[in-house]
Amino acid sequence: MQKPMDAVISPDGKYVAYVLSRTNWEDNANESDLYLAEVGTTKSLKLTASRKSSSAPAWSADSKHIAFLSNREGKQQVYLIPVAGGEAMQLTDHETGVNSFEWGDAGKIYFLAGDAESSAAKDRKKQYGELTVIDEEYTMSHVWRVKVGDTPKQKAERLTEGDFTVMSIAVDKTGSQLAVVTKKNPDLSTLGAKLQILDPATKALRVLAETRNQFSRVVWSPDSKELAYTTPGEVEFSYYVNGFIEVRPVSGGAARKVSGAVDEQPILVDWTLRGIYFLARNKTSMNAYIANPSTDSPRELNLPSGWTMNSVSLTQSLDKVAFIGASTSQNLEVYVTPSTSWAPQAVTNLKAQWAKFQPARREVVSWKSKDGATVEGILFTPQNFDRTKKHPLLVIIHGGPSGIDLPYVTPDSYYPAEQFVAKGGLVLRPNYRGSIGYGAKFRALNVGNLGVGDAWDVISGIDHLIGQGFVDGARVGSMGWSQGGYISAFLATAHADRFKALSVGAGISNWVTYYVNTDIHPFTRQYLKATPWDDMEVYKKTSPMTYIKQAKSPVLIQHGDNDKRVPPPNAFELYQGLKDVGVPARLVLYKGFGHGINKPKEAMHVMDENLNWFSRHVFN
Repeated sequence: MQKPMDAVISPDGKYVAYVLSRTNWEDNANESDLYLAEVGTTKSLKLTASRKSSSAPAWSADSKHIAFLSNREGKQQVYLIPVAGGEAMQLTDHETGVNSFEWGDAGKIYFLAGDAESSAAKDRKKQYGELTVIDEEYTMSHVWRVKVGDTPKQKAERLTEGDFTVMSIAVDKTGSQLAVVTKKNPDLSTLGAKLQILDPATKALRVLAETRNQFSRVVWSPDSKELAYTTPGEVEFSYYVNGFIEVRPVSGGAARKVSGAVDEQPILVDWTLRGIYFLARNKTSMNAYIANPSTDSPRELNLPSGWTMNSVSLTQSLDKVAFIGASTSQNLEVYVTPSTSWAPQAVTNLKAQWAKFQPARREVVSWKSKDGATVEGILFTPQNFDRTKKHPLLVIIHGGPSGIDLPYVTPDSYYPAEQFVAKGGLVLRPNYRGSIGYGAKFRALNVGNLGVGDAWDVISGIDHLIGQGFVDGARVGSMGWSQGGYISAFLATAHADRFKALSVGAGISNWVTYYVNTDIHPFTRQYLKATPWDDMEVYKKTSPMTYIKQAKSPVLIQHGDNDKRVPPPNAFELYQGLKDVGVPARLVLYKGFGHGINKPKEAMHVMDENLNWFSRHVFN
């Protein structure tokens, strides 16, 4: 099924460019195409028909052209297509491909690209073969510029170089200066960033601000004299705290906070003549705000409860807003609404692809956890749900932990929830402690208590539904990927008597094993407030392997064999431990995959394995 992505309204408000995903079974690839919708109608034109993907559309200031990324010639490059009609032209022909780009002034495009392999590296490879020195060798990204004209594959000019990497670029309203966020290397474990101003004419860089953490989503003021960005500030533990929006003069001087007392992660949209627009989650809904750049008192805009949205963009005159969104139990569509009132009109008709199905109903439920914390979750029930009967329950646990499950309809991934419901089961997707949308205090409730507190939330949610009288407590299964896989592993050992079967996808089984192998070491240090060498007890308390001798229920383990986020030793450790204590276990390794299984054939196998596993062990 197709899903919408990257919706952007034209500056003149006449069209919306958007991207739809598709499955290329022949090439075993998930790909995407670029579409153009006329505002006020559901008429859409498919702009690209390549076998490869097109993504990240961006409008020219005059609304006459769309630049986008595509890998149709191998490496990802910038392409240009006229809105009036015609073929797309390949604008860049960069050796290493293009990571991201932005329009500039006078027909220029600025882009980020990784450095090419050096001659010294090539010589070493020729002499010694393939090797890398950890924490010493990186591929840095830098800023390039290319002119937009009638000639394809134009030669680009490099604007930055040095022993640092550029993480993002933001071009000012005149196109004559850039804000760039840089780090000393692209390693995810490396914290600390600089916000710098780049003069494209002289290629000079000027440091505007530094942080021990990060700057993200940088936008310019309409007069190009100030910058707004999100940051967690200078706190020691930044992974689970609220960020905030700061404004800083480009000429230098103190920054000022403008996002007020909003108790969630702000999602910065844009800085307009009316103010700074941003979003923030409110449980499973989304709130919208406009901030006065001179004060710290944002005004909340009137949005109805139950809606989620992303990929928000505004017209030049600020009269229209485009976004991808959905309300409860509805599928995602691309919408346009007037900016002064909430009257969303869909410009896509993706609900048509659901017409031959009866998707499960979604409803938000809440309960009290063991320590009194209020927890919410999404309950999936069939359209003809009979509350007088007892049903099997499948718990599907999101990753993160700072993810969230929302009550809108979307195609299944990894876990065939719709098929579980069609077979007579119910599905609970708990937003356990640590989830975004419920404030900073809730997000920090699992600090030093990973697994333990998370299990309280899942078990209490199961008990709450059993207490409603429609769940069979003897037929409960649990599954999840990444952090959700870790929680399922913890439940499989520390709470084994509650489950008929479990599935652990890319999950952590031992925090010590995880800490020394992962590509994000600060995650563990921050959430457990220690390294293993500082406090081995907290690592033992929160690791599923500590409780392996309590395991009883069959466990399916699924893992990418090239996973750097949760390396496969975690899968082998859990698998061998379960075998040693006589618990049925099955380990499936997906060759060549990292943390996600992102090819359709293998992803279908993940789903089929889970369907078969729980059909056998829970549905009998």
